[in-house]
Amino acid sequence: MFKKLITPLEKLKAPFNLYIIVFWLLMVLGVWFAATSGQKHLIPSPAQVFKGFSDLFAEGLVTHVGSSLALCFQSVLYSIIVSLIVVYLSPLPLLKPLAAMISKFRYLPLTGITYYFTVFFQTARGMQIAVLVVFMSTFFITSLLSVIKDIPNEEFDHARTLKCSRWETLWEVIVKGRLDYVFDVLRQNLAIVWMMIVTVESILVAEGGLGVLIKNNDKFMNHGKIFALQIVILILGLLIDVFLNFCRKSLFRYSKF
Repeated sequence: MFKKLITPLEKLKAPFNLYIIVFWLLMVLGVWFAATSGQKHLIPSPAQVFKGFSDLFAEGLVTHVGSSLALCFQSVLYSIIVSLIVVYLSPLPLLKPLAAMISKFRYLPLTGITYYFTVFFQTARGMQIAVLVVFMSTFFITSLLSVIKDIPNEEFDHARTLKCSRWETLWEVIVKGRLDYVFDVLRQNLAIVWMMIVTVESILVAEGGLGVLIKNNDKFMNHGKIFALQIVILILGLLIDVFLNFCRKSLFRYSKF
């Protein structure tokens, strides 16, 4: 059995995959306890993290989590609408350069342009959403353009044999035929968005959120709370990813990935 564990491309049955996951979780916990057993340690001990959780709940952790999730879902909704409109119209020769140009903006840092968001948006929440929508849309558009580029020519030829017009081909092959890929692109890029939320919330603290909690505790070097917040952010991100993957498999049972 051990030989299978170190053999490339070996496929294991379901129970053994679970055993491996449990093994590595125990290893991580063991290293954590061992690394924090002395008087001086670089990372907070499990006791400090558990105390951090209790303190955070007393400080309104649930409210801040709700604020961060609301910001994430609003930003994702607006961003995916903008991105889909731009990408679905990119087959038009007139608008193709626009989609490619917006995709290149992903290399542009947000630090130098946040001032302009403060001019156009009067509320902290509006500015946070605008920053995330601009940031997210560049990555969404880049990924969706790659999806369209990878569509086999056979699918377009099949639509032509069915006497589909150019607009019908666009609708059937690109829009309807790749909806499951849209969910997968959303899953892939949402991790980046979820990471950026902490940074955006720490810029404007008026609306609260997990970023505000991290920023406040970082000032006072409360490493137990910071470590606890990182665990909360990681768990929430994984739950969102699992939920989106479940929705994709439920809505698009024909999907092969």
